[in-house]
Amino acid sequence: MAVVVLEDIFKTYHLGSEVDVPALRGLSLVLEAGEFAAILGPSGSGKSTLMNVIGCLDRPGRGRYLLEGEDVAKLSRDRLAAVRNRKIGFVFQSFNLLSRTSALENVELPLMYKSDGLSLREIQRRASEALDQVGLSDRADHHPSQLSGGQQQRVAIARALVTEPTILLADEPTGNLDTRTGLEIMEIFQKLNDHGITLIMVTHEQDIGRFAKRTIVMRDGRIVRDDPVEDRLAASDEKEKLPVLVAEEESVQ
Repeated sequence: MAVVVLEDIFKTYHLGSEVDVPALRGLSLVLEAGEFAAILGPSGSGKSTLMNVIGCLDRPGRGRYLLEGEDVAKLSRDRLAAVRNRKIGFVFQSFNLLSRTSALENVELPLMYKSDGLSLREIQRRASEALDQVGLSDRADHHPSQLSGGQQQRVAIARALVTEPTILLADEPTGNLDTRTGLEIMEIFQKLNDHGITLIMVTHEQDIGRFAKRTIVMRDGRIVRDDPVEDRLAASDEKEKLPVLVAEEESVQ
């Protein structure tokens, strides 16, 4: 089943009265349930704009977007916010955690905006389960300043998962992390995808794209290549190789 269908999408940003910057130029794309797609391309290629459109953070100027069969253009602002909160989880490069609240409270936050009438006990239970999914149940009471960068990103992933979305969008999720920590994040993503979550990840790193199942390469607001990943990397295997690779680099130096 297609969860994302984009048909002839255009998006232009108007900067002042005489400057128009085309970001997406007639882009069409279909993403099926259970896919793990990496969107790659140089700065200015339109990949972040595409992510914003898929995430219902930005509306296209022209074209049609169907999210699980629902025409996004026909949704009211309130309905769009509800769909975004229920169906889509977001993970960003900068984590975007609240500094004065604990890991558990950060993960609870999206549930506070849902209109499901969840009890506080149910919210805490679901937040605890989400932290357990990313291996951070023992850090629930810690504040972001007490966590490493990788741990903060895990909290951000748990926060994205707590609403039980069908799609997880990740924008440069390893951009602020070292190699080993980045592999740990990719290992979590691969496990989540193995359990059925549709993952769409923006990255400028070719090697990170090899952990996905499909790579979509953009340039100048268009898709120039869309291929399944051959010789896909397993993050757990690459993590085990890392100490050997580090030792080899040190011996060369």
